[in-house]
Amino acid sequence: MIGRMHHVVVDCPDPEALAAFYSELLGLPVTYRSDDWVVVAANDTTSGVAFQRVPDHRPPAWPDPHRSQQLHLDVMVDDLADADVRVVGLGARRLAGGDHVYADPAGHPFCLIPRPGWAAPIQAR
Repeated sequence: MIGRMHHVVVDCPDPEALAAFYSELLGLPVTYRSDDWVVVAANDTTSGVAFQRVPDHRPPAWPDPHRSQQLHLDVMVDDLADADVRVVGLGARRLAGGDHVYADPAGHPFCLIPRPGWAAPIQAR
């Protein structure tokens, strides 16, 4: 194991509004807010669903392959440098425009993030 799921991240034009929708839908509180990022989770020490502002957001048009689903995974790791090497070894490809941002073998983006202090250490297999 290299890391553990942190958040599923959903692109949107208004993170506060979309988080409020999902907070009501799922019966979970908003646990974090900033101008561009809002999290809905069971509490502030658990992973959840994050909503990220994308200024020129174009919503998906199901099942149009030119406007497909728009989300990515955040994966928490203990050691970013080690995880960077290991995910490339698994077949990931580093993406331009951000530190520790990769595409999986099918092209889906994901981010490696430092393990938050509230989360237990990642256990290597």
